[in-house]
Amino acid sequence: MMKPLPVYSLLPLTLTRGKGSMVYDADGTPYLDLYGGHAVISLGHADEAWQQAIADHAGSLGFYSNSVHLPVQYAAAEALGRIAGREDDHVFFVNSGAEANENALKLASFVTGRSKIVAFHGAFHGRTSLAVAATGDPKLIAPVNQVHDVIHLPLNDIDAVHTALASHDVAAVIIEGIQGVGGCAMPTDTFLRELAEACDRTGTMLILDEVQSGCGRTGQYFAHQAAGIVPPIVTMAKGIGNGFPVGAMIVSRSIDVRVGMLGTTFGGNPMACAATLAVVQGIEQHNLMQRAIERGEQLRAGLVDTPGIEEIRGRGLMVGLVLDGPCAEARTALWRDHQVLTGNASDPRVLRLLPPLSITEAEIDRAVTALRTVLEMRS
Repeated sequence: MMKPLPVYSLLPLTLTRGKGSMVYDADGTPYLDLYGGHAVISLGHADEAWQQAIADHAGSLGFYSNSVHLPVQYAAAEALGRIAGREDDHVFFVNSGAEANENALKLASFVTGRSKIVAFHGAFHGRTSLAVAATGDPKLIAPVNQVHDVIHLPLNDIDAVHTALASHDVAAVIIEGIQGVGGCAMPTDTFLRELAEACDRTGTMLILDEVQSGCGRTGQYFAHQAAGIVPPIVTMAKGIGNGFPVGAMIVSRSIDVRVGMLGTTFGGNPMACAATLAVVQGIEQHNLMQRAIERGEQLRAGLVDTPGIEEIRGRGLMVGLVLDGPCAEARTALWRDHQVLTGNASDPRVLRLLPPLSITEAEIDRAVTALRTVLEMRS
């Protein structure tokens, strides 16, 4: 019997449905989802308006390519521009975060005529060719990816950035608003401002990867907005579609993008754009960015002084708990004994929490109780 190739180490769980912040296994056992399938679930599982939006387009025009005008694509673009504060810019819809980053790096090279890329230690930008080269994790890089000219620098080291950009031959600097796989490590606001200034001065394209940290998760639509910068290119995916495969790249109107530079068959299809539009509307109608702030503060307050937690990273509902040892045992105890699902990171000490933005106060209380119980027993 044909089976899917193994992608990740699997938990011994078979999930069959979800609702809100809960998912259910084949036996009907409910689990509190503090991970959202890698920060994908923003509105909540099986959101009714999201379901209806996709179903409506599946029943009318499920697909056509970008060779015609698609009204829902324009509506989704307008909604993204409004919520992101980028109304005067352009958007290129794709299917995933990796595809968004791949096209962003390619576009930067087109525009600058340069070929070098600067990225940062601990970053994860995807598994396509340029994106994985910029990721810099040796475990992910095949020999064919090593042909790309990528410089990896320490996060928050502006002197290293100045040295790398001094030759004026770098096409792009790519950086996450908050590192996801890297364990919620954060660029400081000062570093982001100085990085933006250095890129402007040297004609280097700054790309903000908001695939995991965007879509309202940190309490602003993009994490980098806390620094007050407006990068020429921003990429996003995951929470933008609430589970429907959608990615996007916002491009400043000042960048000259000519027909033929970019292309996609499935990107921007009607059902994907309907999902995107439903997510933006849901975030606005239910004030989910403010809820992300409030529930994030509640989570942090509940975990203060918990034995075994050395640091609480992140903003809003993008949280990395740095433990005093590997988190694998705690993660197992959480799902097995308390029916709470969490994530991990490239740093084995970091427990990553990325719940739906719609998570309730009572559900955060349950999460805090489970986390404290498990970590206190572990210490």
